[in-house]
Amino acid sequence: MIGIYRNTYKNVPALTVVDSTKQDQPLPVFVYFHGFTSAKEHNLPQAYLLAQKGYRVILPDSAHHGERDEELPKQELNFKFWDIVYQNLKELQDIKDELDRQDLIKDRRIGVGGTSMGGITTSAALTMYPWIQASAVMMGSPKPVEFAQKLIQDVENSGVRLPLKEADLEELYQSLEGIDLSRQMDKLYGRPLFFWHGDADPVVPFEHSYDFYNEAIDQYKNPENIRFLREVGRDHKVSRFAVLEMVNWLELVL
Repeated sequence: MIGIYRNTYKNVPALTVVDSTKQDQPLPVFVYFHGFTSAKEHNLPQAYLLAQKGYRVILPDSAHHGERDEELPKQELNFKFWDIVYQNLKELQDIKDELDRQDLIKDRRIGVGGTSMGGITTSAALTMYPWIQASAVMMGSPKPVEFAQKLIQDVENSGVRLPLKEADLEELYQSLEGIDLSRQMDKLYGRPLFFWHGDADPVVPFEHSYDFYNEAIDQYKNPENIRFLREVGRDHKVSRFAVLEMVNWLELVL
């Protein structure tokens, strides 16, 4: 039977989805981050399917989301987007350290994935953590600098006055270069990487992940370790087809 358990990892609330008969045993682990304005519970379908395959799946709540929601005004939350991504990256290491402490990771098999903001977090994490064995980016951007520039442009086009000076924006872009996977492809290390993206996505540009994939594949001695799944006409919502393909692919590589 698959069980769903509430845990905290250094004060990060999370759900652990795992075969209840094996919850105390070392298992391959997959940490999955939700999207912006979402919450951990929204990713239970993919967690359940992965748990059926024998994985321990960790679904954390990002800062200002789910159990950590502080009911900030939408505009204020929008301007915290990158702070949340950076917090995700820090807390990913905290989660991994706690799992190691409890000896719950089997043979160092740990992967990371996420939807939208969670996919952005996943791509960024690959620039920081060589211990990640496999990743899945669901409609996320591996180009945070370009994505930040797009977000700022969208705000300006909407007529909202930015609370940031030009120097602040340049500082943000410079900071994001440090976690921009598209500018550090050498850090892929040939690790298995799965992309899914709908080509009608109005939120996260399809081209960010698609163009990255077409360039990154040359970094792989084994091209089968990187896969891009394009869903024609799909908008900013992960389909059941995408979830099933992600789960089946991860079972092969992690």
